[in-house]
Amino acid sequence: MRVWIFFLFCLAGKTLAAPTEEEPAVEEELEVGINPVQVETGEFDEAIEVVEDVIAENPCLNHHCKKGKVCEVDDSNQPMCVCQDPLTCPAPIGDFEHVCGTNNKTYESSCHFFATKCSLEGTKKGHKLHIDYIGPCKYIAPCLENELNEFPLRMRDWLKNVLVTLYERDEDNNLLTEKQKLRVKKIYENEKRLQAGDHSLDLLALDFEKNYNMYIFPVHWQFGQLDQHPIDGFLSHTELAPLRAPLIPMEHCTTSFFEQCDADQDKYIALEEWANCFGIKEQDVDKDLVI
Repeated sequence: MRVWIFFLFCLAGKTLAAPTEEEPAVEEELEVGINPVQVETGEFDEAIEVVEDVIAENPCLNHHCKKGKVCEVDDSNQPMCVCQDPLTCPAPIGDFEHVCGTNNKTYESSCHFFATKCSLEGTKKGHKLHIDYIGPCKYIAPCLENELNEFPLRMRDWLKNVLVTLYERDEDNNLLTEKQKLRVKKIYENEKRLQAGDHSLDLLALDFEKNYNMYIFPVHWQFGQLDQHPIDGFLSHTELAPLRAPLIPMEHCTTSFFEQCDADQDKYIALEEWANCFGIKEQDVDKDLVI
């Protein structure tokens, strides 16, 4: 699977390259869920606030502004957040810093994107504008029905392999929690586990049928990695971004898959909807597994 190649690239590039705006529905070691499946949450999270690096005694020192805004001092020496001028954003090093917006426009970096989005604050255009995927905008082929049906087969196997790899590399006990490691240990030590590799779709489908229980926790785990801002049992467009944005350029069915997951079309994906998308039976959906 092309996504698996991306995952291996992440592992090679760093020790592990791992995470709101309310809407009705790359470069340090990651700490948001410690998940190599996704890029850092801060690149997409429009509600997480950042601290401006200013001198001591400045009112802006401890004043937080969200992505796309910077702190300035008004005439009364009070800090306030104003939209950042895109021209003040650092120049991108390469195309890998470019992002494509949902308006099909390429932005030089996420900084340029959020500065532009801030200038549209309060408008319908700004409300609908999000980062669609990483990299310059390009033609994304339509997702055929048979391709959409195949997508969760590869995704399930990938999530399982990601967890196993984290378990193998967790020498310092900082990639998985103890509870997570206990769950993954059972998968890791199971002799029937399908080893990572470029398997046929028929084999992936057969393995899911024979070793169904191995896939239950990985699906719940990924949901928990994304459900961060806020932790409410629902995934918004912004929360999905760290996972979907890197995948779209390589997996053209990504957008269609997540749209299909939102069964009730309320712009949010509940745990039950998420599990159903990956073929997990209703009786096996367990909020206690989102750890």
